[in-house]
Amino acid sequence: MSQTQHFDDAVKLADAIAGKIGREITLALPLGLGKANTVVNAIYARVANDPSLKLNIFTALTLQRPSVSGLEAAFINPVLNRLFGGYPELAYSLALRSGTLPKNIQVSEFFLLAGRALGIPSVQQNYISANYTHAFRYILDRNVNVIAQLVAKRVVNGETRYSLSCNTDLTLDLLEAREQGRANFVVIAEVNSELPFMPGDGDLPESAFDFVYENPETDFPLFAAPKQPVPLTAYAIGLHTATLIEDGGTLQIGIGAEGDAAAHALILRQKENAAFRETISALSPGAKGELGTFKTGLYGATEMFVDSFVNLIDAGVVKREVDGALLHGGFFLGPRNFYRRLREMSDAERAKIQMKAISYVNQLYGDEEKKRAARVKARFINNGMMATLLGATTSDGLESGIVVSGVGGQYNFVAQAFALEGARSIVCVNATRGYGTKTLSNIRWSYGHTTIPRHLRDIVVTEYGVADLRGKSDEDTIAAMLSVADSRFQEELLREAKANNKIAKNYEIPAGHRDNTPGRVAKALRPAKERGYLPDFPFGTDFTDVELQIIPALQLLKQKSSAPLQLIPLALCGLLAAKIAETEAAIERMGLTKAAGLKDKIYRLLLRGALSS
Repeated sequence: MSQTQHFDDAVKLADAIAGKIGREITLALPLGLGKANTVVNAIYARVANDPSLKLNIFTALTLQRPSVSGLEAAFINPVLNRLFGGYPELAYSLALRSGTLPKNIQVSEFFLLAGRALGIPSVQQNYISANYTHAFRYILDRNVNVIAQLVAKRVVNGETRYSLSCNTDLTLDLLEAREQGRANFVVIAEVNSELPFMPGDGDLPESAFDFVYENPETDFPLFAAPKQPVPLTAYAIGLHTATLIEDGGTLQIGIGAEGDAAAHALILRQKENAAFRETISALSPGAKGELGTFKTGLYGATEMFVDSFVNLIDAGVVKREVDGALLHGGFFLGPRNFYRRLREMSDAERAKIQMKAISYVNQLYGDEEKKRAARVKARFINNGMMATLLGATTSDGLESGIVVSGVGGQYNFVAQAFALEGARSIVCVNATRGYGTKTLSNIRWSYGHTTIPRHLRDIVVTEYGVADLRGKSDEDTIAAMLSVADSRFQEELLREAKANNKIAKNYEIPAGHRDNTPGRVAKALRPAKERGYLPDFPFGTDFTDVELQIIPALQLLKQKSSAPLQLIPLALCGLLAAKIAETEAAIERMGLTKAAGLKDKIYRLLLRGALSS
């Protein structure tokens, strides 16, 4: 008979935990979506109000509502209110951001929400640099005594079952360690009605949990950030990447615009093959690679199950089964329509998507022979912030030591790419960042921080093409990287390489790579864009029609703001623009129709000009 205790009062549950565990609670929480927010906040409050207790939280990717200011806030806050109304912010996250974390509570994370903790000393100081597969060991080393996870629930033939759903990643490994006597902790499940019930290894009986919290009054909407638009630079990267994916192979895709662009490009290759070939030819004349449709199809073996995989399945791109599954994933996170689609799938459809332990997805150890047989022609697609001419990539932090996000599973997949026959690691890097006079190259001669070292260089893709670096000499690597760098920075980079005697003094960048400019990319992709093949939101959006009109205007204002004199033509355009219904609806949505102060009036003028442009 199950000894599981059930609660509908989170405060009483927190009291029970404090009574069972004692004075020091070491709490492990899943990465991302799977945190039991209501329970965690109750435990936090219990410890915060009792200085005799101590709470250590070990987790990763704490999700939080974005915070913006100025004109951008007027646009995004109503969207955030729609999406996050009712979502309970994690109390420890709010305290970290405000600098009010109690002295008896410590939070350590091994992966951060990208760019959100750059100026928070306690987060930077307590960050733990770890490969995803190593985080499991660090949890055990800390003698974690409580795990709290969000779960889905259903009753099958009179038996109540609970699904780890979005986060089988480390929890399955931890439960196995407890069964083997290698760890001793209690497990708390918080039931959430919106969480999809995923079958497979994470489908567990009630007895797997010591405590279950369920209360319809505190049931909350899942964290679902709005999809960002996919710019042409990301589409260029995605199109180049799509030519590297072989039919019958294996696919991993990371989160972000470049990942969405790569997935959409694969769908375009499958469903509109002539348009795909035409676009590739315009983007990279004479380009070779994989251009045909998918007959056997791909199998997904991916750390993060991103929403675009569902579209890849629908399009017949991902259709190669392994052990009855089209995809094996470690965790998922995405927009509202993604969660809804998973909930509404038939049992047969959902059975093709199997959530597994991260030790299964991110490494070859354990059932290695079966994994090798399944992961043929693997392509592991991830993002990087910068790359050097010698092929090292920076993805998680700055040379100052400041952490932007984390290593996560990137190194795991680079290692797999070298361990598997016929596999490749693909790191997508935007060639530049910034606007106008503030534009900087993301291709550097050298950089003081490295995520993937140069001896593991493989394939780097920018909007200007593919640099295949595996097994090449330093000189040939530099030449390949120069060919995908922005032309505004190529000569300076070449001078540095020559000054360090790493490339021949008489080397010249081939003529075919000297026009690596945003203008050329935009011109090459314009026909496909105008024909609707490269939509701003290839996988849907939570924005309204009026908001979709505002987004490019705000992007234009942001771009022009890097050189304030460029705002003058926009202001003049705003003065002369006719007050058409669509423009005025956008101005009303931004709360500027009755602008009172001078600042808001200037915003309205500039916005009208940007909308008219």
